Parts: sequence; C-alpha cells; structure tokens
Amino acid sequence: MMQQFYPSVPHAYRFELNKDMNFSAAHFIPHAEAGKCQTVHGHTYFVNVTVAGNELDASDFLIDFKLLKDAIHKKYDHSVLNDHPEFNGKFPTTERLAEQIWQSIEAILKTRDNKPSCLQVIVRETPTSYVVYRPEQGWLR
Repeated sequence: MMQQFYPSVPHAYRFELNKDMNFSAAHFIPHAEAGKCQTVHGHTYFVNVTVAGNELDASDFLIDFKLLKDAIHKKYDHSVLNDHPEFNGKFPTTERLAEQIWQSIEAILKTRDNKPSCLQVIVRETPTSYVVYRPEQGWLR
C-alpha cells in the first residue's frame, strides 16, 4: 500500500494510532443523479482509521491493529455493499460507508476497558477521491 498522509484531528489524548487497510467490494447507487454509479461496479477501497485514548490495555496496546482490520475486512471484503443490512434504506455511498465503518469500530472500542475513541475514518474510493467521516462535536467520552 502506498503511504498516505491524511488530515489529522486535533485532540488532547495521550495516544493516537492510525490503521490503514483495504478491501474490494461492489456497490451501486440506485438514484437518477448517480449517473454511471447506478450500475453495479467495484472498487478497491483504502481505509484509514484514527483511534485515540489516554490509557493502554493490559497488553499495552491502545487497541490491537488486527482487531480493527478484522472488523472491517471480514465484513466488507468481496461483498456487495448494497446487500449489507446497515445500508437498508440508505445508498452505499463512500460517505455512508465511512460512517458505517466508524460505527463498527466505535462499537468495538466501547467494549474495551481502556475506552479509546475513534476520531475519524477516511475511505478512499479511487486514487483521486476520498471521504473523511468525523462524528459530531460532543461525542467524545
């Protein structure tokens, strides 16, 4: 994977980790304004997840990188995004995908004793286009 530099989130946490990962998936956007994207097509999505916190876990990790990758890669790799229940009633755009990835990661982090937070998710759909998802202000624990 080519090294990427992404926008950072200002914060006061002691630790920050970033995990890059990728997966291949297909989707379509069934809306008249979607143009060619109305037809099923695929992407190799590149994802960056930023997690931060003040405390490490019993293994001295903020969170194990593998847990982050497994949660996303196993869920979406070689699938049709439209078939996932979290997109029921929503179009599986890159914006919605970034939001859903954040929700999946945040759900895992909430179960951790050290309570880290997911600050942002970046999803690159093509070499020239990406989306940054950040939760609304006030969500931090």
